[in-house]
Amino acid sequence: MGLDRRQSDRIQFESGYAVKIMAIDATWQRQCLIVDVSKTGARLMVDGPLDGLSLEEFFLVLSRTGNAHRRCKLAWIKGDEIGVRFLQHAVQSKDRARANWRG
Repeated sequence: MGLDRRQSDRIQFESGYAVKIMAIDATWQRQCLIVDVSKTGARLMVDGPLDGLSLEEFFLVLSRTGNAHRRCKLAWIKGDEIGVRFLQHAVQSKDRARANWRG
């Protein structure tokens, strides 16, 4: 048995959930299916090549309008599947810390 390093429970999507990944500057995008997701990341099946794309930081767009999205970074690539880690915005973290400090 392999060692599972995941720190969060995963939700599996039997048929996948249609989403897309998109560059922060919107210069590229790819259609994807979410295979599974947790609080900290997701496993995606990507439609199209990943060669030449900047995957250091990008958006996982969850809605057609783009209103629901998560900022991500690449964790791993295996064929047409990728693992992504969700990133926290530094500004949001500071705002939450201030709110918690004020009580």
